[in-house]
Amino acid sequence: MESVRPQVDCGRYPVKRVVGEEVLVTADVFADGHDVVVAELLYRVKGEKKWQCVPMEFHGNDHWSGRFIVEKLGRYEYTVRGWTDRFLTWQRDLKKRRDAGQDLSVDFLIGAGLLSRSSPELAILKDAARTPDERFEAAMKAAAPRPAAGQITTYERTLEVVVDPVKARFSSWYEMFPRSARGDGTHGTFRDVIARLPYVAELGFDVLYLPPIHPIGTTARKGKNNAVSAEPGDVGSPWAIGAKEGGHKAIHPDLGSFDDFSELIRTARQLGIDIALDIAFQCSPDHPYVAEHPKWFRWRPDGTVQYAENPPKKYQDIYPFEFETEEWPELFDELKSVFTFWVSRGVRIFRVDNPHTKPFPFWEWAIGELKREHPDLIFLSEAFTRPRIMHRLAKLGFTQSYTYFTWRNWKHELIEYFTELTKDPSREYFRPNAWPNTPDILHASLQQGGRPAFIARAVLAATLAANWGIYGPAFELLENVPREPGSEEYLHSEKYEIRKWDLGRADSLAPIVGRLNAIRRENPALQSDWSLAFHHIANDHLLCYTKKAGDNLILVAVNLDPWNVQSGFVALPLAELGIPEHEEYLVEDLLGGGRYLWKGAHNYIELSPFTLPAHVFRIHRRSDAGFDRFA
Repeated sequence: MESVRPQVDCGRYPVKRVVGEEVLVTADVFADGHDVVVAELLYRVKGEKKWQCVPMEFHGNDHWSGRFIVEKLGRYEYTVRGWTDRFLTWQRDLKKRRDAGQDLSVDFLIGAGLLSRSSPELAILKDAARTPDERFEAAMKAAAPRPAAGQITTYERTLEVVVDPVKARFSSWYEMFPRSARGDGTHGTFRDVIARLPYVAELGFDVLYLPPIHPIGTTARKGKNNAVSAEPGDVGSPWAIGAKEGGHKAIHPDLGSFDDFSELIRTARQLGIDIALDIAFQCSPDHPYVAEHPKWFRWRPDGTVQYAENPPKKYQDIYPFEFETEEWPELFDELKSVFTFWVSRGVRIFRVDNPHTKPFPFWEWAIGELKREHPDLIFLSEAFTRPRIMHRLAKLGFTQSYTYFTWRNWKHELIEYFTELTKDPSREYFRPNAWPNTPDILHASLQQGGRPAFIARAVLAATLAANWGIYGPAFELLENVPREPGSEEYLHSEKYEIRKWDLGRADSLAPIVGRLNAIRRENPALQSDWSLAFHHIANDHLLCYTKKAGDNLILVAVNLDPWNVQSGFVALPLAELGIPEHEEYLVEDLLGGGRYLWKGAHNYIELSPFTLPAHVFRIHRRSDAGFDRFA
């Protein structure tokens, strides 16, 4: 048995699916000689004793496939087994001899000898020399003996699949700072976030992600615009976690109480929204851990604790943990307990800050233990680092991963990157989550491209990836001024101050963002990644691609040039899309409105940045129910 797929690193790590998805298993199964080979797929929920068996289908050249559906959260096991079947070999050769007009009397006796003497089909087979008919075929199938255990070869590895909730594959994230939720520049509370929930729901987001909600240290607190020294009244960075009020298991007193937080969780769920918390394993100098567990930190020769650095950047308000401490078992247990603490308070989704700066063994152990007890948990890895490290974190258990989407802006970059994400074997474990912006990243494309760039990037993120998110209200309110030329940091960054946001502004992108999320909910094609296909259009500023799920077919066209009208003829592979070559089909623009009858493979597209720089078309074929109504 060779080339058993899917598997990750020879089975070292599990593949990933969500509840209700199919696992297609392929393998090359063969033997010496000419005997007929039979292959079976075995699967079970991990921990169960009994295997479920699925016959595998032969595709020629020793290639086989089988499939099963994962119906429960947790882990499944699967493997492949095969054997050479003497009875099926006899049956195959018998048909060849019959077709050649040879005498079969002895051959029938040989076949009967292969069966058990108690087989009820034995008499039928003995009669078959005189009256071969359909009864003979059925009898042979029913009477085929199973091989003995010693005659079966089972694949040397038992492989695993992690089964996550559906939101692991398809989700829409909205990030906001709760302390800015009031909107008037004064410190907001969880009650203010609750008041903001209908707005988030109207935009169509089903995950509301909050940066750290813990007490913020005062020692070495950063000021506005990342100033080294804070002025009186400066609120500091939420990622400088810990003060006299507590650390990672405490709530900033200005945000409210645990009862308020529980009400936020409850009200959000009533609106179909999950609250995601940021988990940042680092401390302010005032965190209780620093005094209670000094060995959990790195001490310098001058008697001070080493603060965080990414030379030349310095983060004097943050102490990283020293994972090489001799007290690492206690440190590991305590950090895992942070997750457990918030899980007990109703949180099921976590965005993890900079996981690539923590040990791989910690994540494999901690996430494995947490998901063993709570298989519905989702972990988003915020690791903008080298590809192999990002992929290792995904293998170790992270459910979703931030991507390089923010820095992929040219047509060839987007095609190359998303082809990798959706077609490479890494798709078995690496689930991308695409963000046009974050509190840390204001890309030059948004700084310079204005409203058309914001719309184009939103359409790309929301349709190229099944998981996407925005940092708001900065995104829908077109925040695009950097702290200084060449910087990706925002001027007046919300990381260091409370911001005023006018959600009712006439130029807000909220209606467009809300429409995008509605389109995603209404079209299954946009709820997964693997069907993505790019299509040729002879214009480097226009990107065209389709996604498909059953009869649901979506065509997206985006103008990547925020300053000029762009046009061209898109070439569609009609046969692959199930569209007859000489038949009209209707394209309905779900984003901007309008319906167009197209015919043939090549059709004209023109997109203006001054109106809408993108089409999100639903393609209706004549064979579709209700085509005449749409047309």
